Amino acid sequence: MYQSGYIAIVGKSNVGKSTLINELIGQKVTIVSPKKQTTRENILGILTTEKYQLVFVDTPGIHKTKNKLDKLMMKNVRYALASVDVVFYMIDSSKKLSDDEFNNIVRLSTETPTIVGVSKSDLGNQENEKNLTSKLSEIKELKNIISFSTLKKHNLDLILQNILKLLPKTKEKNFYFEEDIYTDKSVRFLVSETIREQAFLLLKDELPYGIAVDIKCFKEEKNLVSIDVDLICERQNHKNIIIGKAGAKIKEISTKSRLNIEKLMNKKVMLTVWVKVNKN
Repeated sequence: MYQSGYIAIVGKSNVGKSTLINELIGQKVTIVSPKKQTTRENILGILTTEKYQLVFVDTPGIHKTKNKLDKLMMKNVRYALASVDVVFYMIDSSKKLSDDEFNNIVRLSTETPTIVGVSKSDLGNQENEKNLTSKLSEIKELKNIISFSTLKKHNLDLILQNILKLLPKTKEKNFYFEEDIYTDKSVRFLVSETIREQAFLLLKDELPYGIAVDIKCFKEEKNLVSIDVDLICERQNHKNIIIGKAGAKIKEISTKSRLNIEKLMNKKVMLTVWVKVNKN
């Protein structure tokens, strides 16, 4: 018997959605940084075994919209929720559950089979975790509540087991993707996200999250990939921060990005990064 289905990984920003998907898939399909709203669009991470194929949808963090980018991200979340078989809603074991989030989970659980994952259980917030579990137990439609830790790899198998319980079984193989595919995104997309990730990690709180990467040239040869990109920011003072004193910061971003892209593509990479301003 075979099983397959789409699973939306949903929750607030910085709850660990992308980290969990990368761990479950065993490949880096989505970038991770301490900045909120790092994930901007729905990204598929595909886990395939002999008997099942689980298509995880990494969604932007749920938050109140402030600008067009925020609205687009929340549109992506709504689109994902409308077309999945299971919702895995993540909450942070160290945070209190707001009324809005509780109501979100109630609504989702009445529309789609929903599991709540209480993440970061390794941090030892046992009293708060107990309160969260008690509150969530009031939602009768929930399929399960699972405490887990991605870092410690605790209860990750339990997450998969509970998802599989909610998916139908078929005699014929009903997989959506070829068995060697682990994401729906192109190499160009993964490259651009790798550069954006390094900018976030190296600039930390110096720069708002509103930066983008535009690949201008992507030339792949047998043993070498030549890539030219524009790293786009909103203001001139942001550009100065990204470049850094005597170009030190942009050089560091470029170097670390190149090394990660070489791991991704298993080839030598020649990367050129230009910083440009695009107001508003």
